[in-house]
Amino acid sequence: MGNTTMVFQLNLLLLFLLVIQFSESSKPKLFNMFSSTNDKQHGNNTIWAVLVAGSKGYYNYRHQADVCHAYQILRHGGLKDENIIVFMYDDIASDPKNPRPGVIINNPNGSNVYADVPKDYTGESVTAANFYAVLLGNKTAVKGGSGKVVASKRNDKIFVFYSDHGGPGVLGMPSMPLVFANDFIKVLKTKHASRTYDEMVIYIESCESGSIFEGLLPKDLNIYVTTASNATENSWATYCPDMKPPAPPEYDTCLGDLYSISWMENSESEDLRHETLKQQYLKVKKRTYNNDDYGSHVMQYGTLGISKETVSVYQGSTRNLSSNPGQSYGSMGVVHQRDVDLYSMWQTYKKSREESQKEDLLKQIKEITAYRAHLDSSVDMIQRYLLASTHISVRGEGMALVDDWECLKSMVRTFETHCGSLTEYGMKHTRTFANICNNGFTKKAMEEASKETCSGHNMGKWNPAIVGYSA
Repeated sequence: MGNTTMVFQLNLLLLFLLVIQFSESSKPKLFNMFSSTNDKQHGNNTIWAVLVAGSKGYYNYRHQADVCHAYQILRHGGLKDENIIVFMYDDIASDPKNPRPGVIINNPNGSNVYADVPKDYTGESVTAANFYAVLLGNKTAVKGGSGKVVASKRNDKIFVFYSDHGGPGVLGMPSMPLVFANDFIKVLKTKHASRTYDEMVIYIESCESGSIFEGLLPKDLNIYVTTASNATENSWATYCPDMKPPAPPEYDTCLGDLYSISWMENSESEDLRHETLKQQYLKVKKRTYNNDDYGSHVMQYGTLGISKETVSVYQGSTRNLSSNPGQSYGSMGVVHQRDVDLYSMWQTYKKSREESQKEDLLKQIKEITAYRAHLDSSVDMIQRYLLASTHISVRGEGMALVDDWECLKSMVRTFETHCGSLTEYGMKHTRTFANICNNGFTKKAMEEASKETCSGHNMGKWNPAIVGYSA
């Protein structure tokens, strides 16, 4: 018994010594193994961002202001310039109508958000094709600009923010053609198939922005989207002259968009290391609804489980970037996205003391108003010409705008050939063209209807041969 006990104790001692030796020799390896796993999840991934202002012209000031503001948030949040790609026409800061040359603000009391913004794609290089190439990391497909693309790897995160005009199934671009929903979704599917990102978050500011994803975006691409509006409603500009709160008195145009300033001012006022994307979505949704006083319904699409993550995973984590006051959930003065240019011209007209300038503004206002009336009446007449004698099939909620997107593009192009460019205002009519496709009408029928409707109309400066075709 005694010998057995002694042998057991000796074996136990040897085992103890071996464990100590193994622990000491392998401790760095074990530590490094767990450390590298942690780094892979939290430290070795890169956050990429693509910021797109899809318009040009001083009266679209707010879109570039939105994008510049977003850049400042991401940069202060720790993202590097090499990983932030900016699309903006870059004609606002130096526009003669800008009361603060070289400065862009996105809030009446805000700082200069234009400072240090990288000019990756400006002017004519702000195109749908370049946007797609940049997202896909395809340097050879990029034309013009800095050549910077999203060279993401499997564990990287991607944040996309787009601000501009839109319409059913389309997003604007300053250089034609437009971004069509099917092309955008195809790019996202291709990006997912390439396994060059972990998760992606997309924020979209435009009218009918929900139509870009509704019935189109699969739930298994690891992409989470929020939009300024549902598939059938407008989005809204804010911080406008003579509104509440007003732009500074020297400004004649709107400084921001309601959805955009809502998410950005939230990002500036919260600790993004603790606030989740879902929490931000709910706060932005509440503010953008604007107490049902000319607001819109912010929507979410895609892989909704991503919304459980913190905002910092996609925007960085620096807090309190500006001295802007906290978010207000009271009703804000807003202007319909498609009416901001006319609203701004009237503001300039009222302030002007020069008769020649007032005459020129009045002429522009009348021309724009007359052309918009032409677009509305032409589309209405074509719709009655083609659809009056048949039962109209209209897509229900949750369904894609159209099945045959090439048909839609063909209808848009045919209309523009005979009746003139849709313009930012006329993008709202793409739903009518989609309904024409959904009811089985051919391009030949559309051509006959367009010729009948617009025969003899002088397109003038809205000739698509001059401004480009939307499709």
